[in-house]
Amino acid sequence: MKILISNDDGISSIGIDKLVKELSKIGDVTVVAPLTEQSAAGHSITMKIPLRVKDYFVNSKFFGYAVDGTPADCIKMGIMNILKEKPDIVISGINNGSNAAINVIYSGTVSAAREAAIMNVPAIAISVASHTPKHYEYSAKLAAQLAKLVCEKKLQQGTLLNVNVPDLPEEEIKGILLTRQGVTRWNDYYEERVDPYGGKYYWLTGEMDMLDKELDRDVVALENGYASVTPVHFDFTDYDTFDSMKSWDLGSLKNS
Repeated sequence: MKILISNDDGISSIGIDKLVKELSKIGDVTVVAPLTEQSAAGHSITMKIPLRVKDYFVNSKFFGYAVDGTPADCIKMGIMNILKEKPDIVISGINNGSNAAINVIYSGTVSAAREAAIMNVPAIAISVASHTPKHYEYSAKLAAQLAKLVCEKKLQQGTLLNVNVPDLPEEEIKGILLTRQGVTRWNDYYEERVDPYGGKYYWLTGEMDMLDKELDRDVVALENGYASVTPVHFDFTDYDTFDSMKSWDLGSLKNS
């Protein structure tokens, strides 16, 4: 199994190191990850400035390729330029902090996996639900188990798995649930502050507005001690609204 690994926390993060060690047990791993942290980069790609790729070493041993770009850049670069053939699967993570509910839109971790799905490569994004995780081991183990399952069962073209794991020891995780993306969101605001020179600046902050209640929603599953596995597709079309809008006769607007 040929596995391409990336993330949005940067190539030096603990999470990607844990992921590489576990996935190396089941396949041939190549790391192509951002040189610096790219959290909340979303699906941005670099245009009009050059990308640079550096060999990255840990304790004098080659670890992977560091790209001075976004997570989506890394997947494009990895599949089109660095690897000689398409990987069997792309794994993005292990991210510090959950990527559930509305966070899926902003997440660089999920976007790396989504870029792979766009390029018709099966993909998994995996996150642990803490910004200062103590327990990466089960997330890495679950990523390896799901990688084997995805390669066996296959996913529909354009679909990725978004996986979130509680920051708990394996024995305290209640189970694994197939979930839907929640609608829980952040009530954001910019806190006004003053720098030492008297200049104003703003710091994004906010509180989570918990809108989900059902256990089959990703964020609720996490809150209740379950790992969540959510199939995500890059087709954002609202098909119910699409069908209802057929009666709008949009074609008549051109002649009105």
